[in-house]
Amino acid sequence: MLTKIFPFIDWFKGYNTAALRADAIAGLTVALVLIPQSMAYAQLAGMPAYYGLYASFLPPLIAALFGSSRQLATGPVAVVSLMTAASLEPLATAGSEGYIAYAILLALMVGVFQFMLGVLKLGLVVNFLSHPVVNGFTNAAAIIIASSQLSKMFGVYVDKAEHHYETIMRVVESAFHYTHWPTLAMGVLAFAIMIVLKRINPKIPNVLVAVVVTTALSWGLGFNHDTKVSIDNIQSPEVHESVAKFNAAIAGIDELSLERTALNAQMDAAKQAKDAVGILDAEHDLSVINVRIGRLKHQAHEMRAELRSTLFDGVEEAGGAMAFYPEGSVPAGMQADGRTWRLKVGNTKLDTADLKMMGGGAVVGTVPSGIPSISIPVIDFKILLHLLPFAAIISLLGFMEAISIAKAMAAKTGQRLDPNQELIGQGLSNILGACGKSYPASGSFSRSAVNLQAGAVSGMSSVFTSLTVVIALLFFTPLLYHLPQAVLAAVIMMAVIGLVNASGFIHAWKAQWYDGAISILSFICTLAFAPHLDKGIMVGVALSLAVFLYKSMRPKVATLSRSDDEALRDATVHGLHECQHIALVRFDGPLFFANASFLEDQITDRMMNNDKLRHIIIVANGINDMDASGEEALSLIVDRVRAANLDISMCGVNESVMAVLERTHLLEKIGKDHVYPTMENAICATHESAHADGQEENCPLTTVCRLA
Repeated sequence: MLTKIFPFIDWFKGYNTAALRADAIAGLTVALVLIPQSMAYAQLAGMPAYYGLYASFLPPLIAALFGSSRQLATGPVAVVSLMTAASLEPLATAGSEGYIAYAILLALMVGVFQFMLGVLKLGLVVNFLSHPVVNGFTNAAAIIIASSQLSKMFGVYVDKAEHHYETIMRVVESAFHYTHWPTLAMGVLAFAIMIVLKRINPKIPNVLVAVVVTTALSWGLGFNHDTKVSIDNIQSPEVHESVAKFNAAIAGIDELSLERTALNAQMDAAKQAKDAVGILDAEHDLSVINVRIGRLKHQAHEMRAELRSTLFDGVEEAGGAMAFYPEGSVPAGMQADGRTWRLKVGNTKLDTADLKMMGGGAVVGTVPSGIPSISIPVIDFKILLHLLPFAAIISLLGFMEAISIAKAMAAKTGQRLDPNQELIGQGLSNILGACGKSYPASGSFSRSAVNLQAGAVSGMSSVFTSLTVVIALLFFTPLLYHLPQAVLAAVIMMAVIGLVNASGFIHAWKAQWYDGAISILSFICTLAFAPHLDKGIMVGVALSLAVFLYKSMRPKVATLSRSDDEALRDATVHGLHECQHIALVRFDGPLFFANASFLEDQITDRMMNNDKLRHIIIVANGINDMDASGEEALSLIVDRVRAANLDISMCGVNESVMAVLERTHLLEKIGKDHVYPTMENAICATHESAHADGQEENCPLTTVCRLA
């Protein structure tokens, strides 16, 4: 019982110093990959980079302690990070305080969902996400993740559009207008380092080396070059006017948002009072305000795009102050500093006395030192209801990723894996992680592979990983200031290359054409609906369930004949003659309400299309279950067949179906002497009487007879 509640107790059976040393080395190795990766994934999730470190502190430790896999490395992962961003972007601006609070609440919800599934032993619910759906979604997600980092690679800034492909088009347009070449060079250098080191020796922490080298270069070369100025330092009336219009639009949005909040409260009060007129008035006013907010948002977007596309030359004036002129308009006699400057424009009002001018590349910036405070996330029930479907999808996707990795490693190590215990471990890691300011985490394929290759013996390796992250948070965060954003983008793009698996589509198509079609449609829909990734998954799940229902309603019904190997096989598939007097009919599937009438129709067709038919044998080997509708249909079939002066028998009836026949007394109606254990017994018992006075010389049930 104790090991059920605390699975980590089993680690210490036969544990020794050598195992401790192996776990320590493996844990440190994983941490060296995890620290830069987690910061990159946090930004993919729309969070400040250092929140990736927070998600690498408690989740790996708790998942290892309470999970069943000894080598699974938990923490931020690409697909879950992308899903987090997709679920939260409609609610708040990425990186804002509200957004961060919602992400932490989402982690709590994901954890509770996974924990409850584990406690109730419902791990099988993950099967609703079929392999073709996951394959299609994962391939699309890899493309979306990689393309979402292009703006950081080129050093350009654009607003996100309604659809992901529209955002990428904006990025491409901005890159043609202006690409920050030092930023692109940093990203390309990081790629080169990671690729070369991976080919030379996969055991070298290539991500860490790329981060160290590029951060050192960024610091040494002055890659980041920002300055704060007043709007008076910008020598352009057009820019002054655009800033004023932008600030006016943002101020208008803020004011209308407050009015909308008041109206929502008014509508709630009207609903409680059942005031129909009050509800209509509030709905009308809300519609008007939403239209006005939409117009102001469009205006703010246009002004933001205009300001971002304006390039400046900087001129150092007497006293060290900088003056900025639109590119190419520096007055004669003045010397520009050689940099191309841009105005930093976000989603909030610009402080005209403290504008940020960027003359270099973007870096991570200040990372707070210390461990985050432990506290229960603030629970907002309205937001909770909105996030519920996203939490369910992320829970299932994250667990599917984690359990598939854990199974692959268990096959190599021979370890026993308990999916429900793994759900509990993943659930607790997200619940307690949320208390430590973490966003949703899951098992990582790449870091788990590193953990296994580094020689991890038990979950103690994850304990050492967490300790390493804690040390980094306490003492080494200042070293991350100059880490270029383009390098984090390269880390993400490099990591998701492994998610692209085109052969998965081919494999699914070869297995069943409809599985291949579902995989392709899931892929297309995920790409088309991005950033609303849940819609792509929903389409895939709906298609899988539709195929399942159709196959259940229309199971295969085959008429059997003797094949070359003496076995009884489907006459249509193998091109065999069918017996004129006996129909040996095999039904492949459970006989229940959805397909009971289908069996009736198939039997009726055979009766109508063969006037020489004398006996029908229902082969029940494939009928593994039967409900009341199935039993009723079978009873009607017996009545109809015998009313037509034909006889009917059954063979290969299993125990559960036989129990139904006995309880409903249908066995007595069919006749115990008409139920045979095997097909051969049924043929031997019915062949002579069915062929009496018949014209069939060579019966296909006893002799191989192929169609001409």
